[in-house]
Amino acid sequence: MSEAHQTTLATAPPLDYLVIGHLTADLTDDGIRMGGTATFSGLTAKALGMNTGIITSHADDLDTAPLQSIWKLNHPSATTTTFKNISDGIHRTQLLYQTAKPLTSNDVTRFSKPPAIVHLGPVANEVDPNILSEFPDSLKCLTPQGWFRHANEADQVVLKPWQDFETYLPMADIAVISLDDVEKDEEMISAMAAMIPIFVVTENYKGARVYWHNDARFINAPEVKYVNDTGAGDIFAAAFFSRYLFTKDPWEAGRFAVLLASWSVTREYLDSIPTEKEIEKAKIELIGY
Repeated sequence: MSEAHQTTLATAPPLDYLVIGHLTADLTDDGIRMGGTATFSGLTAKALGMNTGIITSHADDLDTAPLQSIWKLNHPSATTTTFKNISDGIHRTQLLYQTAKPLTSNDVTRFSKPPAIVHLGPVANEVDPNILSEFPDSLKCLTPQGWFRHANEADQVVLKPWQDFETYLPMADIAVISLDDVEKDEEMISAMAAMIPIFVVTENYKGARVYWHNDARFINAPEVKYVNDTGAGDIFAAAFFSRYLFTKDPWEAGRFAVLLASWSVTREYLDSIPTEKEIEKAKIELIGY
């Protein structure tokens, strides 16, 4: 659907998966690549067969052609959120140069039929978590990484505590963070896990742990040949949320998501979106807990 037809939420088709957050311009050695949680999670949900939509904000000059099969509502901004990511597969450094306009409840009108999944995916503290209250009948999912981020005077992204997690985590059903988001603070992880029905902590190439019903399981990741991990966490999140919606089993959702995220790092950028063959393989392949 062209952007000319993506002007109001009133015309939105019924959606299985709605992700809210900034599309980004990622600066690379090969030029500008479109990125952000909304991009990687949205395309993953689409690959999984879900009717997918994005609510976002970016400048008109951002090339969004890769999202042409996804319904998108853009609230135009003078600037596009712009990052540079430097990663070796273990450590990541990020630079944040500018941000698009923030997204609030005023940017979200009600759908005639609520999306099955609503995913708030901030990348630069741009999404108001109060948007959760607009979707009482949806599976409410969070990737809170953007609420932990702050750019210092040198444009380097540094971590800061998410002061409001005690207010907003209980409003959601599932949250996925990385161990690095909380600087490996196990007390913080325990506190957050106690406030939400399902809580997931990804641990890079090692795998992920899933908290549910006062239990936790670690899911080991398979060994793969690393190429680039940009978007891997967002691919994991969309795979987890989608698989959980289908199975209602967080352990199964974790197994499925770990596999797809692990295989994604063997390719670069949007080429890392799961393939049909990988999705079918991930549904049946066993890995260790």
